[in-house]
Amino acid sequence: MTAYLFFVTNVLLGVGLSMDAFSISLANGLNEPEMRKFKHWGIAGCYGFFQFLMPMIGWICVYTIVTYFKSFQKFIPWIALILLLFIGGKMLIEGIQNLKKDPEERNPHILKIKELVFQGVATAIDALSVGFTIANYNLLKAFIASVIIGVVTMVLCLIGVSIGRKVGTKIGDKATIIGGIILIAIGIEIFVTGVF
Repeated sequence: MTAYLFFVTNVLLGVGLSMDAFSISLANGLNEPEMRKFKHWGIAGCYGFFQFLMPMIGWICVYTIVTYFKSFQKFIPWIALILLLFIGGKMLIEGIQNLKKDPEERNPHILKIKELVFQGVATAIDALSVGFTIANYNLLKAFIASVIIGVVTMVLCLIGVSIGRKVGTKIGDKATIIGGIILIAIGIEIFVTGVF
């Protein structure tokens, strides 16, 4: 495989894998239109890190505990579904409760570090199976492929948060509800794709 083909293949793999993280970045931007630039980078960095880490863990599993990993693989869609239903449901409830309050008393949903890590794991956990796709790579090539996937994810997530913030300022108080619905929909999509 030429260096160019290797790069293009892994960029496309990164784009495909990062669509869930992109959508959740969009939802986070919607929910927090006043978010500072530092937090943009934190969100994108978190998702990019997990999208880098999971293929590497998958690659290591192929060479070490492949039989255990194969049996664990069937739980991946369930884990993503549970995490995203929990986070999305919480946001949905907060958004509905917020709409019942007077406009002056409403509090926007502020993304906390624990939620961000849950989101990062939930959106990247399906990338564990990429370890099988890159199993024929040596350690250096697997590492570079994972870095490319992580960087692509980070760039797309920065774009997602920026778009979400711009739209979030326009839809105001309904943003948390829409963000919660997006997270729940992504959880269901990962589950349906993974199981069926």
